[in-house]
Amino acid sequence: MAAAAVTGQRPETAEDREASRPQWAPPEHCKAQAAAGLGDGEDAPVRPLCKPRGICSRAYFLVLMVFVHLYLGNVLALLLFVHYSNGDDSSDPGPQHRAQGPGSAPALGPLTRLEGIKVGHERKVQLVSDRDHFIRTLSLKPLLFEIPGFLTDEECRLIIHLAQMKGLQRSQILPTEEYEEAMSTMQVSQLDLFQLLDQNRDGRLQLREVLAQTRLGNGWWMTPESIQEMYAAIKADPDGDGVLSLQEFSNMDLHDFHKYMRSHKAESSELVRNSHHTWLYQGEGAHHIMRAIRQRVLRLTRLSPEIVELSEPLQVVRYGEGGHYHAHVDSGPVYPETICSHTKLVANESVPFETSCRYMTVLFYLNNVTGGGETVFPVADNRTYDEMSLIQDNVDLRDTRRHCDKGNLRVKPRQGTAVFWYNYLPDGQGWVGDIDDYSLHGGCLVTRGTKWIANNWINVDPSRARQALFQQEMARLAREGGADSQPEWALDRAYRDARVEL
Repeated sequence: MAAAAVTGQRPETAEDREASRPQWAPPEHCKAQAAAGLGDGEDAPVRPLCKPRGICSRAYFLVLMVFVHLYLGNVLALLLFVHYSNGDDSSDPGPQHRAQGPGSAPALGPLTRLEGIKVGHERKVQLVSDRDHFIRTLSLKPLLFEIPGFLTDEECRLIIHLAQMKGLQRSQILPTEEYEEAMSTMQVSQLDLFQLLDQNRDGRLQLREVLAQTRLGNGWWMTPESIQEMYAAIKADPDGDGVLSLQEFSNMDLHDFHKYMRSHKAESSELVRNSHHTWLYQGEGAHHIMRAIRQRVLRLTRLSPEIVELSEPLQVVRYGEGGHYHAHVDSGPVYPETICSHTKLVANESVPFETSCRYMTVLFYLNNVTGGGETVFPVADNRTYDEMSLIQDNVDLRDTRRHCDKGNLRVKPRQGTAVFWYNYLPDGQGWVGDIDDYSLHGGCLVTRGTKWIANNWINVDPSRARQALFQQEMARLAREGGADSQPEWALDRAYRDARVEL
């Protein structure tokens, strides 16, 4: 069950949404006619249609219809001319025929997206043959749902058992060396960098402005105290007030910053995330329960099998006592300097950064946690989103070790429960739009015991054409390569007959 605490701004109401909708207004001269006889202090009534005069007259209507018929006739004549001039071979053969060409890919249909209706709304779905599940809406921003009993206790124990058999490794953030190399390829001056960090454009960098942008490097979670410690070490803030002027920032050598970050030996409690994880293959030949869970996710999301089957394997994560994951988003925006990790092989582009393009997150709780370990959504259902408002009065809402209790929505881990949400907004054309900033979430500090979770991420490239090309290429490899085309995760098939002692 989720515990919700509203902080900051209130959720958007139905009245707010109604007021924000555009209103139809009549043409200017119609408004003038409607306003005739009214005094200066009166408003002319807004009518959806004006009286049958001017552009609404019958004469205007006839002229318009003549123009439309002439225009359509010319367009049809042009299309017929092109068709018979080029012959039958040049006509559009349709999507299925186009897909057979060597350099083309079939057009993809719209992505399915569940409706939230309202917070607390429940609907019954049948994801397995022997029982019903209930999907409950937890928030509308982001579009977030909860499904109790999505996994059975046996399935939860099996996933943990398979993860332990394979072995878990410490979860890592972007290494400093790769970060420095990528940054060196970017032609960004220190003035440009200063202006990027200076959110309020006052010519001075406050601590919270730096904190809002510095979450990379060696995975060290920066606090106001650690920022000032770094300033002192690289002599960036001579007066020690914690604020950098443009001159002070220009005098700072960024190589000293990277050198300091690389040499700092952070404790596990100082990292962006403190956990261990592994990956479990769910494709053909995997353990039958792993296959069944993937098929259940397919029915839940109502997405195409190609998208779900070609997404990342199941990530299993263990948080020990003291474990956490500070607030973050699961997916990244695709700029000209970035590319999706899962489709980079078909992109034929060279870019300095790659990001995980995760349309949806499906998170499973594999055990009951004795203390802490909630999943927090700090700004869920806030009326507006402002990155700088996340840090106010020395309270950083993204800090899940200190301030998890101040987040708007917290989901308590219960064995077998799944939560899922959309990381992108729709683009209005049935595909991926901008990142949903409200999907910011994190793992609260585990105060007692151990927390086990698993993540199924559904990968979709914001480029519809690139996603289609990727799916076409993977289908070709499957046809031509046979067993050799299986990914490295297929090694997990060694555990396909594993059983758990109940």
